[in-house]
Amino acid sequence: MYERISAIDPEVGDALNLELKRQESHIELIASENFVAAEVLDAAGSVLTNKYAEGYPGRRYYGGCQFVDVAEELARDRIKQIYGAEHANVQAHSGSQANMAVYLALLNHGDKIMGMDLSHGGHLTHGHPLNFSGLSFDVITYEVERDSEIINYDALAEKARKHRPKMIIAGASAYSRTIDFERFAAIAKEVGALLMVDMAHIAGLVAAGLHPSPVPHADVVTSTTHKTLRGPRGGFILCKEQYAAAIDRALFPGVQGGPLMHIIAAKAIAFGLALKPEFKAYQLKVIENAKYLAASFEKRGFRIISGGTDNHLMLVDTFVKGKTGRTVEKRLDKVGITVNKNTIPFDQNKPMVASGIRVGTPAVTTRGMGLSEMDQITEWIDQAISVEKDDPELQNILTQVEQLTAKFPIYG
Repeated sequence: MYERISAIDPEVGDALNLELKRQESHIELIASENFVAAEVLDAAGSVLTNKYAEGYPGRRYYGGCQFVDVAEELARDRIKQIYGAEHANVQAHSGSQANMAVYLALLNHGDKIMGMDLSHGGHLTHGHPLNFSGLSFDVITYEVERDSEIINYDALAEKARKHRPKMIIAGASAYSRTIDFERFAAIAKEVGALLMVDMAHIAGLVAAGLHPSPVPHADVVTSTTHKTLRGPRGGFILCKEQYAAAIDRALFPGVQGGPLMHIIAAKAIAFGLALKPEFKAYQLKVIENAKYLAASFEKRGFRIISGGTDNHLMLVDTFVKGKTGRTVEKRLDKVGITVNKNTIPFDQNKPMVASGIRVGTPAVTTRGMGLSEMDQITEWIDQAISVEKDDPELQNILTQVEQLTAKFPIYG
């Protein structure tokens, strides 16, 4: 593959082919990653990458946009149909830039915002002090309960009453339980706050009707287009019509210039696939695999944060086995299993060390793996972290992993 690239640039060609080999031969458990359809991949590498199209369909600053307008209109119409939204902007290069645009549109510098603490499952852009969100706004964080490791909505409401934020942010990057968007909306209304929901991780589940939708309850909803939605890397914003002009203006010219039209075309294809019945069947399997994977971990002595999962991911406490998340991540990489270290609520280790790993099932489900594979994967993980880092058993596990992945080709 990538013969034309390798012919003119062997170094880049090698990197691409080695990455393809890694994806094919490894078990991908990073919850934020997935494999796009071949057609989405084709669009992302299409001739639309040649076209500048600053502005919006019918209102461009460049000529020759009549065909890229078609792609963007399709993407906007399809995403509105999926979620029942009044307005959609599909130009965001990422979920982070979607969030940035919302803040620019609806907040003033120094306003008070309330978001989930990163170490409890939130996201950098929800107010982390090293992120633009934390640097630009007065941040109040909410956390999960120590005992249940689940959001306590009564405590959240009390904190909102005390601090009266201008905006409340719901959504998470490492939270395995169903989020009550209706309750978030009631709290926001009570304190006079705007409600923004970042549904990046669960967008595919929401699209399939397997997680409550934030769209009827939130003023603005942001998301990525990859992860469970299985599209290209990028973002989008949904909002009520009253915020449409401000949101569009904040994204362009506010935080971005020319949109990536090849990626918008790829988004349109992914959104079209999400409207098909097969997409819901896939999402059902994602959840089924996740629940079984969580149970398989617990059966082997690991602890699942909050006691289980309602969606596509889980946080696994590896410190109960005496292993930090960093150690486990590195060890599993040696046997062809890819995860990311992750802090757990009230973690006693530093973030770059961490006491757990974040694990998700979107990518393995896309490959066609099922319950028996979930059980086998947890067995390999348990075996791999139970031996020394130079134990020959690791090579044996790697061989078995490669034998399994060969049965589930990605683009074969």
